[in-house]
Amino acid sequence: MNSYKRYMNTLQGKPVDFLPRTPILMQYAAEYSGATYAEFAAGYQVLTLANIECARYFGIDQLSCISDPYRETHGFGGKITYVPDGPPRCSHPLEAQKNLSVLDLPDPHRSERMLDRILAVREYRRKYNLDYSVLGWVEGPAAEAADLRNVMNFLTDLIDDEPFSAELMDLCLHTALDFARAQIEAGADTIGIGDAIASQISPAMYERVVQPREKKMVQAIHKMGARVKLHICGNITHLLPGISDLGVDILDVDHMVDMCRARETVGDKVTLSGNLDPVSVIKNGTPDQIKKAFRRLYKEVGNPYMVNAGCEIPSGTPPENLRALCEPIPFLPG
Repeated sequence: MNSYKRYMNTLQGKPVDFLPRTPILMQYAAEYSGATYAEFAAGYQVLTLANIECARYFGIDQLSCISDPYRETHGFGGKITYVPDGPPRCSHPLEAQKNLSVLDLPDPHRSERMLDRILAVREYRRKYNLDYSVLGWVEGPAAEAADLRNVMNFLTDLIDDEPFSAELMDLCLHTALDFARAQIEAGADTIGIGDAIASQISPAMYERVVQPREKKMVQAIHKMGARVKLHICGNITHLLPGISDLGVDILDVDHMVDMCRARETVGDKVTLSGNLDPVSVIKNGTPDQIKKAFRRLYKEVGNPYMVNAGCEIPSGTPPENLRALCEPIPFLPG
């Protein structure tokens, strides 16, 4: 069973030889391949090569296009600064105003950084066809709005000017769907949605203004023929009831959340992914501790499940620790 089949069988509720391994690699992949983060984020050739090297060496079942959250923001007119040993920095085009007309209208096939991600998807499919799952990525409506306005401005807007926040998120949703469609047409079988700022929003606010837009995004991507993975960094315990109604295929769960509670809330139709602490367990633990922890977690949470840390694998994680995370865990029926 190859990586693609293992991944798809899990999503379809079918038995697999062992659990798919889908850790999030960005700076770690760059450094493992001998590249700087700036090179990794600026060019699809470096990004794809780094992820392919890691997939081969560590035993990873999915090739990812993630590098940073500013692909769409750059398309809207944000100014990017590349940093050798960290993710890119980006200006916030609406930081000082609420005039949406000052924004550029992103075209995924013309915006330099959005096109670069599309080319990454295309490169993976050209080289590996259906050997691996290919993960495209878009920003969620709240995350992209926060990138455009700056985080504090956006959170204030939600309280002081909800109509503007809604209008801005609708624009972000439209752009994300254009971007998702372009990646799916290039060969992505799954689209990840990153909506990290949502973890900082109250349940009532989330369910009123953010969750409906996330749900529209999920439904639209499904109609395009792809699977959907939701990634919200931080403690999403208070959001789980709303998330359970989104219809996502995969939910990444950060280490602050009780995984059994997550399973109880979202049910057994959603594939859970995560959620050991990326630093205290994955980076600073021992290979034996990591292997035991994942096996214990899997027995508690049950199927469907994919192996992943609570978030990105940190820079400086010993290779033997990532190998331990990716060591095959036998599938447990039932």
